[in-house]
Amino acid sequence: MRIDGVFAGGGVKAFSFLGALEIMEERGYCFERTAGTSAGALMAALVKAGYTAKELQSIIMPLKANDLLDKTKLMEHAPWLAWLSVYWNLGLYRGDKLERWINSLLAQKNIYTFKDLPKGSLKIIASDLTSGRIMVLPDDLSNYGYKEEEFPISLAVKMSCMLPYFFRPVKLKTGYRKTNIVVDGGILSNFPLWLFKERKSGRCIRPVIGFQLSPSLKEMPYNKIKNAVELYQSLFDTMRKAHDLMYISKNDAKNVVFLPVEDIKCTQFDLDNQQKEELVNIGRIETKKFLKKWQG
Repeated sequence: MRIDGVFAGGGVKAFSFLGALEIMEERGYCFERTAGTSAGALMAALVKAGYTAKELQSIIMPLKANDLLDKTKLMEHAPWLAWLSVYWNLGLYRGDKLERWINSLLAQKNIYTFKDLPKGSLKIIASDLTSGRIMVLPDDLSNYGYKEEEFPISLAVKMSCMLPYFFRPVKLKTGYRKTNIVVDGGILSNFPLWLFKERKSGRCIRPVIGFQLSPSLKEMPYNKIKNAVELYQSLFDTMRKAHDLMYISKNDAKNVVFLPVEDIKCTQFDLDNQQKEELVNIGRIETKKFLKKWQG
């Protein structure tokens, strides 16, 4: 059965997508179009490039996420100075190593730019802080002076993954002496389930299944706010989730596979093999539960 798939952002929590994809593949589902934010954008791109669940597991399970961070000598010898440098660099890691890794994986499937995929089959979310708007790639590229057929998918995924302060933002040159600051798409839409709705009819042309890295709406924990730090964390968390939660609660919760992986932090890059396998197994279990009830 042909469907469209939307993958939420969530950093290393995305290991659970591997289990979800395994079950979807076993049950005969094929993704016609994919979309995603942050780690979900990476998964959406690799799935659309033609990677199978088995191939993705063989590539990603042995991966040490720390190896994708471009560490400097300053970080090794004086980490506190490295964090001070965030003031000028706007982030700790450049993200270049991550981009090269993504590019190498796509290149193995002869995928480089958006022209190498069927038009409209992959959509990636990023956040343009300069203009204060959601970027849908490749749809919005013309607004920035870029051609869809020339823009690297690896760069689009990188833009979507640049978690503020942890990664340096992408400085996208958009004209004579003009630069737009682009960061993690999850800042504005971490789970863009709305992307495949037709603008005129408000309907989807085929079934859409979303993969969300959080518990179901009923099981979602409340934010505990007892001090200024927790207030900031809750404020940031609400900004990321409010738009998407409103959409899900009103429309399509029945089409979402909720993956309860809240015990893992997005930037927990030192996961051991057991933790990775636990995340993958959550993906398997929850997807099986979902498909038993889903009516398409």
